[in-house]
Order: sequence, then structure tokens, then C-alpha cells
Amino acid sequence: MRLLPLMLAFALPFAPAAVQAAPAEVALMDRSQWPEALSTPALFDVASRAQILSFSRELLASEALDEAALADRLGLHQINMAAINALREQWWQRLWANFDHAQQSCAEDASFCYAVDNLDDLKAQAGQFKVESDSFYAPWAEPGRAFSRAYLDEQLHMAALLPEISSEVVKFSKAEHNGDELEDRVFLLSFDGGPGPAEGNTDWIADFLRRQKMNATFFVLGNSVQLRRQSVSPEELEALYRDQCVGVGGWQYRSHSQWLDWQDSVLRSVALVQSQLPESYVPQFRPPYGQRRPDSGEFFESQQLDVVLWDIDSQDSNTQLSAEDSGDRVLTLMLLWRKGIIVFHDAQLKARTAVPALLAATAQSGIAWEDCRDYP
Repeated sequence: MRLLPLMLAFALPFAPAAVQAAPAEVALMDRSQWPEALSTPALFDVASRAQILSFSRELLASEALDEAALADRLGLHQINMAAINALREQWWQRLWANFDHAQQSCAEDASFCYAVDNLDDLKAQAGQFKVESDSFYAPWAEPGRAFSRAYLDEQLHMAALLPEISSEVVKFSKAEHNGDELEDRVFLLSFDGGPGPAEGNTDWIADFLRRQKMNATFFVLGNSVQLRRQSVSPEELEALYRDQCVGVGGWQYRSHSQWLDWQDSVLRSVALVQSQLPESYVPQFRPPYGQRRPDSGEFFESQQLDVVLWDIDSQDSNTQLSAEDSGDRVLTLMLLWRKGIIVFHDAQLKARTAVPALLAATAQSGIAWEDCRDYP
């Protein structure tokens, strides 16, 4: 019975009361409804063009709603329209850049290729985007549209709550990074909330990545590292993260936006990881839930810490999603955003299934994985 609190400390990071103010629907996409494997770079681009057009269509349609109608759609009494409009503008710039990259292979496969030379052209094509019922891609059309709308609402919901509830949809300072600095087709793999108990999911994931000659950034919790250290030798702890990067997620998996001791949480975790994992440590902080103070940039800059957010969320901690759901969601967002930081939770069992499936699905697609030691 004495083991139960220890196991729960590893398995159940707690959420602050106001954190999970999220829309009820999570964007899901069954990738089997897309009729082609991403077996070449050109086929990756075909699927990417389709996803960009689908999302752009939903984004454009949302802009026709007035503030009251949008608030009602998002299930909120009031919304931050300035933040929403700023996010929309950022998206349009990125969507145009992404589509332009994706259309470079149109000579190889012209599916979803149109006369798009600028952002206005993209908006025009998005406004009339439709997949005909007799198209080879017809089985994907409605599921793709539903994913785009649900994902759009997820993101707009987070923007609507700013600045009261911060999230990964906005950067507050030059110390913050979210993956938009990466090159087209380049992705960084990251994991939150570990390490788990010895010989558990964290061990499996780290070993799997080494066997694939890959690495990732593991954002660990100070208390979890301390618990793990009590049951293993220093050499075993170092071996766990060999060839990987280790940043910090604070002392507990807890929002760092309202926590009075948030700075101590960061500093204690950094001190512990630096001392226990000097070869793997990277000076990076991952805010749990993406929540941190809007004025925290000065602190992180003074500590020479980068704040590493994400733009591709697996939602693997959501109990409504299976491992396959999480993997399919990540792959769909990779097609949409074409670069970025992917977040899984290594203490979650789902990562054991989702990560290998993701690597297999993209093995011939022409993407690249950023070396964690080179980011940012």
C-alpha cells in the first residue's frame, strides 16, 4: 500500500481549476479515409495541399461571423476579438507560405493544384474549395472538413480566453519558440510530464528513439526526476536519457501562470536536472498546459532559458482519444503546418503505439526530424 502514493505521483499530474476551459470537441481524423499512403514527397504535398485548403475554407467562413455569433459557437460569454484576429492573420501568412511550398511538386502530381500565386488567390480558392462526390478523394472530404472546423474552434477558443488564460497559441517574448523557426518539412519531437516509473513508458520511448537513431526533447518534472532518482543509480538515470535532450517542465505538472512559486518551480527543476543529467540537459522550459505569465519573458531571459512551446498537440493525455487517434491527429497537423514542434507525453502508454506508427507513416514522405541539440 505504501507504493500507491509513489505511483500516483508519477502518473497523475494535476490540473489547475481554470486550466481546462476547452471546447468539448477535439479534432480527430481517421487517416485511413485518405486514399493514398504518404510514400513519396509529392504525395505528402498532395495531402498537405488538401488539408491546407480544407482548413483555409473553414477559417475564411469563420471570419464572416460577428463577435456574438463566434462567441456562441465557441461556447463563451465573451471573447478576445483582438487576439483572435491577430491569430487569424498569423495563420493566413503561414497557410500561404505552406501552400506555396506544397505546390512546388504540382508538376509531379496535380491533385489539388490551382492557380495560386499569392494570399488573395489562396483565399479565393479556399472560398470555393469542394471535393466532388465522384473524386478519388471523396471519402476524405467530409471527415477532413470536420477535422478542420473542430481544430479551428480549438485554437480560436484558446485565443478567445487570452490574456486571462494563456496558451501555446501566442508568444509573449523573444525567449519563446513554437516551431515556426524550422524549415519546411522539419519537425521536432518532444515529450512532457516524465519520467515515469522505472522500466515503464519513458524507458521504452527513449530506447525506441535510440534504436531509430533519433532524439527528442524530454521536458521532465522536478519531482518525478527526484522520485526516479530514489529508485535508480545516477548511472541508470543518465543512461535513461542517453543521446536525448532534457529540458524542464517545472517541479510539478501545474500551471505556471497563477502559481506564486512558479519561479522557484523552474529554478529547482533546472538545478536538479543540471546536477543529475549534465550531459543531456538543455536550457529549455516547457510550460504545462502552455500556461505562463505574459510578463515572464524577462525572468527567462535573465536565466538564459528558452521557453519551448508547440504547435502540434497529440492530445494523448485526453482520455477520449486512443493511441491511433493521437497519431492520426499529429499526422494531419503535420500536413497542415508542414513544420513545427510535436508534443506527446512519454509517461502515457499511448506514445508507445502512436510514435512508431507516425514514423512508419512518414518514412518515405520527405520530412526530416530536427536534432534536439540544434533547437532553437
